[in-house]
Amino acid sequence: MSDITAQWSDHLEWLLGMINIGVHIVGKDGTTVFYNNKMAEIDGLERESVEGKSVFHLFPSLTDESSTLIRVLHTGEQIIDKMQTYVNLTGKQITSINSTYPLKKNGDIVGAVELAEDITRIVQLNDQVLDLRQQLFRSSRKTKKTNDTQYHFSDLIGESQLFVQALTIAKKASRTSSPVLISGPTGTGKELIAQSIHNAGIRHDKPFIAQNCAAVPRDLMEGLLFGTTKGAFTGAIDRPGIFEQANGGTLFLDEINSLDLQLQAKLLRVLQDGKIRRIGGMAEQNVNVRILAAMNIPAREAIDKGIIRTDLYYRLNVVNIELPPLLKRGEDIPLLVKHFIDKFNQTFGMNVTGVSEPAMRQLLSYSWPGNIRELRHAIESAFNMLDSGEAQIEVHHLPLFPGETSLIHRESAIPVAPVLSAAASRASCTTPINLPAVIDKIERDMIADALKECGGNISRAAEFLNLKRQSLQYKLKKYNL
Repeated sequence: MSDITAQWSDHLEWLLGMINIGVHIVGKDGTTVFYNNKMAEIDGLERESVEGKSVFHLFPSLTDESSTLIRVLHTGEQIIDKMQTYVNLTGKQITSINSTYPLKKNGDIVGAVELAEDITRIVQLNDQVLDLRQQLFRSSRKTKKTNDTQYHFSDLIGESQLFVQALTIAKKASRTSSPVLISGPTGTGKELIAQSIHNAGIRHDKPFIAQNCAAVPRDLMEGLLFGTTKGAFTGAIDRPGIFEQANGGTLFLDEINSLDLQLQAKLLRVLQDGKIRRIGGMAEQNVNVRILAAMNIPAREAIDKGIIRTDLYYRLNVVNIELPPLLKRGEDIPLLVKHFIDKFNQTFGMNVTGVSEPAMRQLLSYSWPGNIRELRHAIESAFNMLDSGEAQIEVHHLPLFPGETSLIHRESAIPVAPVLSAAASRASCTTPINLPAVIDKIERDMIADALKECGGNISRAAEFLNLKRQSLQYKLKKYNL
């Protein structure tokens, strides 16, 4: 049995040496007994020089309190996803996200294992972004240009009922400083709405700062929001957070459902009290910031899953704006297509005049899971497929989409075969048939009959014809019905 145990031990050591997560195991006295290659890479040390050395010898900046390994040895309680910043023997500052667990035998602690993910580079980039944002903020105060927004309500395109309804609410919300919660799938234009609200309001000449809550590790997010005080942790400096930088203006927090629940509680207090405290600081300071928040999942789903606090939701949901997916804005697709064609004509120096009827039918019949962003990319892709001299986007210029074996989803075929067959039987090879005109006439007659049968109800007629409502509306305009 001892030979089998030894073999499994060798395999385990090999496996731990190959994984892309740092593994550091210490005995009950804090001496290293295992240290894999990834951990050596993170710490900037040689693996051979680490084993047999104590944690404090390897990382002199750590203490009994700041070392997660030593704390677990003392308490016997695991520590999950803890950010740790420390300096190694060579003076290199390292930041990692650690999960540390006690190792027990017969109820006694015999060691501890730490799994680490290096985020040093992420922290450095985050600090650079914060420094740059602060420099831009200071510069804007001198030049009187206090935000880099580019969208206003006049830039938003759409005539569909659901979109106009959302736009109407947004315009009304721009007159106040109340919190606004914008919900809608990815790609529906939530930040465009947020910028438009800011630029139409009394804070238009104040800062507008947008932050995606899902883009920053949760351990860095608190410092990003509220700022840091020198000495709060290793490497911390006096730096304002985005609340301070947005003071007097607007803070747009996208994907707020990705924010850690503890940070949600702190955000709620800021909304209620209007005060913040930097990490490591003692003094509170007042901030006057309007919060616009956004979620890319339905609020009920976020609440049911416990990923957003109900009290924060109710505090943010003073004004609620729901942006519909493009699937429910079919009548807006031709308008958006024209807008993107005009845009890419300028970008690429081309002179595309429009989209052919068959291509437009395909655009109207696709479900657009990526919404307006996906439509924009589809038109840009079509521009790249055009040959020189071509001035119209055709079906073959449109892109393939994930999971599709052909171009954009096609509408259900119109059952015209019997009619065409009858028409062909009445004609000879010397008498040409205008096939597009025949198909258009059949389609027009079928739509007119369906509308008559359904008492003019467009939704019922669309269901009867197995068409999407927006596709039928497009055809009604096409045939002037």
